[in-house]
Amino acid sequence: MDVFILLSIKPKFVKEILLRRKRYEFRKQIYKKNNTENTTTIFIYSSHPEKKIVAKFQHGKIIKNNPKELWKQCKDHAGISETEFFAYFKDKSIGYAIEIQNLTQFEPPIDPKTLDPNFRAPQSFCYLSEPFQQQN
Repeated sequence: MDVFILLSIKPKFVKEILLRRKRYEFRKQIYKKNNTENTTTIFIYSSHPEKKIVAKFQHGKIIKNNPKELWKQCKDHAGISETEFFAYFKDKSIGYAIEIQNLTQFEPPIDPKTLDPNFRAPQSFCYLSEPFQQQN
């Protein structure tokens, strides 16, 4: 069964993802439906002020480790500064790095309110019952 996830990401980090300088998305918590039997498509919601769904990707490996080790493993493709990274994981003993693969940018970005007037952006992530489709 395919799994669809919507991740909220700050626009400055979305830009780094779209420029392919940020190849890992870091999270304090990870979604649970991430086993190898499922195809997981992750949609990127660029948060305030953009408020649009701008791309999708498949996750590659998901690395679980303490922040110090995560940084060592991912720093060359983190797309964020070391200071931002450690500020994000402050007081956390475990973190996750989601490898971004098969990135597809939406042109134009999708306004989720046009698909669902009651759309509410997730704080971190949410599961979707069906994928977002680009409108022409």
